[in-house]
Amino acid sequence: MVLLLALSTSALGADNPLGSGPEVIAEGHALFNKLCTVCHGVDGVAGDRGPAMAASRRYLRRTDEELFHAIQDGIPGSQMPPMGISEDDVWKIVVWIRSERAKAIDVHVEGDRQQGSEVFWGKADCGRCHVVRGRGGLLGPDLTNLGARMSLKQIREALTVEKPHPPFGFRPVTVKTKEGRTISGVSKNEHNFSLQMIGDDDRLHLFARDEIDEITYADKSLMPTDYNERLSAAEYQNLMAFLSRLSLRGRDSE
Repeated sequence: MVLLLALSTSALGADNPLGSGPEVIAEGHALFNKLCTVCHGVDGVAGDRGPAMAASRRYLRRTDEELFHAIQDGIPGSQMPPMGISEDDVWKIVVWIRSERAKAIDVHVEGDRQQGSEVFWGKADCGRCHVVRGRGGLLGPDLTNLGARMSLKQIREALTVEKPHPPFGFRPVTVKTKEGRTISGVSKNEHNFSLQMIGDDDRLHLFARDEIDEITYADKSLMPTDYNERLSAAEYQNLMAFLSRLSLRGRDSE
């Protein structure tokens, strides 16, 4: 599903003559993969001779002007040559790079945030495992600052791409004690002497190893990855709009 998005005016300077709509981003993406992957990797990952251009990291060249001149003029003393393309094509690549680096809250996402909130707490049942501003379950990460912490691409992948292994601190586990109790949840911390877990009851459980009769771990995360299928297109888009705005900056950040 293609999300309609555009960088906010605060993310791109006035010198960009093309704007930052979805068409410009798509054209910049295509140009990058056509012209830049000899050194940089496809879709902005690290390449054989150049760094990742769309990774979650700090960059020496972060402003639009700095990126524009690095592409247009090259970088003296490095393997980065002048690209020899039109200014419009340079701007398209800049816009795409900035869209990939931006956090979700810095990107405008089509959709109704209020209806997305209703999907979050209702049909999608995200609140069973996640907290937003003190409300919700504890099995998953706190999402209160999600939009300021993750990119739109990362949020979309969290909803639709299955991970090979559960993330650290959220591995599903079932513990059977020597007293006959069975508690399921996620492992938060463990070593040779004890295990700490959040149970399905949203309570913290602490066990010494000599209290445990059996521990069973699951290979897959509890996080569903088929929201683009279980929700309608409109519901999914509204959910993305809601999630992208979650930030400590405030409820209505744009």
